[in-house]
Amino acid sequence: MARDPEDNRTPSDVTEDRQDQRNRQLLELLNELRVAMPGVQVLFGFLLTVPFQQRFSQTTGGQRTIYTVALVSAAVASALLIAPGALHRVTFRARQKAFIIQWGSWQFIGGLAALAVAMSCSVLLVLDFLYQDATPVVIVAALAILYVGLWFVLGVYRRLRGKRDW
Repeated sequence: MARDPEDNRTPSDVTEDRQDQRNRQLLELLNELRVAMPGVQVLFGFLLTVPFQQRFSQTTGGQRTIYTVALVSAAVASALLIAPGALHRVTFRARQKAFIIQWGSWQFIGGLAALAVAMSCSVLLVLDFLYQDATPVVIVAALAILYVGLWFVLGVYRRLRGKRDW
């Protein structure tokens, strides 16, 4: 690898820069997870109590399927969003930051996808219980578009277009 003659950094400085970058990336990942986790925990906790409510016996087979998908999706979201922190702790001081950042990022994205499914199904279950028409499907479709658009499409679009802030 050719060195830029204007670059006065030593190879150890370059390594240190990479280490600083990984430290920052790991902190950013863990902070992002801290934002997502409370919502998942509240939703999952709520879903765990639903079958014990008196009116749950009045649900249809379709509503129970929606509930099951919501509950399992919330459990998957919880597992995926907790995984990077657990991975970091298990591999602590084992020089695994690059691995944790790479896998943790994919786990976070998977957790967000599972969370979007859990939230959509939860809203669908409640609205389906309240309305007997197409209202629930229309509202949940709009919410799903919102989740996918804000959480994934915007970032992927900017990334593919090569947009940079600097």
